Amino acid sequence: MRNMPHLLLWTDSTSAYIDAIAKAGLSDRVAIDTLSRKDLPSDTQRANTSVLLSPGVPAGVLPTMPNLKWAQSMTAGVEGWIALPDLPPGLTLTCARGTHKESMPENILAALFHITKPYAAIVEDNRDSLWRHRVATPLNGKTLGILGLGAIGQEVARLASALGMRVIGTKRRPAPMPHVEQVLPSDRTNEILAASDFVLLLLPATPETDNFIDAGRLAQMKPGAWLLNFGRGHLIKDADLITAVKNKTIAGAILDVFRQEPLPKDHPFWAADGILVLPHIGGPHPHRDSIVAKLFVDNLGRFLDGQPLKEVVDRSAGY
Repeated sequence: MRNMPHLLLWTDSTSAYIDAIAKAGLSDRVAIDTLSRKDLPSDTQRANTSVLLSPGVPAGVLPTMPNLKWAQSMTAGVEGWIALPDLPPGLTLTCARGTHKESMPENILAALFHITKPYAAIVEDNRDSLWRHRVATPLNGKTLGILGLGAIGQEVARLASALGMRVIGTKRRPAPMPHVEQVLPSDRTNEILAASDFVLLLLPATPETDNFIDAGRLAQMKPGAWLLNFGRGHLIKDADLITAVKNKTIAGAILDVFRQEPLPKDHPFWAADGILVLPHIGGPHPHRDSIVAKLFVDNLGRFLDGQPLKEVVDRSAGY
């Protein structure tokens, strides 16, 4: 045990990770320790840990872990890690990029259906025993613009194209991809905005994307277009969006992420007609730990065998 790499699972639900390690045949190659999120590592844990799994860590901890070689974030977003003032420069940080592929694309499609299909209004009609003729708007033939064509965006593109939608979007390093008619660099975002009936935000949290959607970019969108944000809350300049929806610059917005969560009761989004607030339902999955555990165990095997890890964070890019 003394010569084995020490793994610290710093999370409240550890069974999925321990089971996955066992099923992969790695249990006899690591010494596993667990720690509740409300607790801090002991001196022994800080001294021995070489691999850390955690959704995040407070400042002041990582520099006290001299043998830590690799940290696996349990989330795709790593802005909290990168913002640490004492993040060791030599520490390999990996994220859970791609682990939302089973849940988020479906929730994004649900948002598109909510906008175009009158089921919510029909539920209200049912309460009044009211037979009111309503017409659903087809998604077939509409254009979906995706800002941030990563793993989630590419899966959304696949599903949307199956519905007959035209998909276009932006990517940091543009390259042709299946189900996407046009992939442009971020400096051509306005072209995507102008051509889209629905604009989906899946950009990462970086200094460059802060307030990315402001009055200027909202003005580039079609008056009948909708904005969907399933990326990060800080992508949108809140006041500008409220003004754009109120003035009919765009048709409306569905928001799943916010600068502060839970969204405060006095936030103007709640009272803004045309803006639907979702309680961050995009990524959660009833078996999310098992999904993240698959990626983590794959990486753990690679780490033990001296192979390159998956989903390594590019600190200069911010994700």
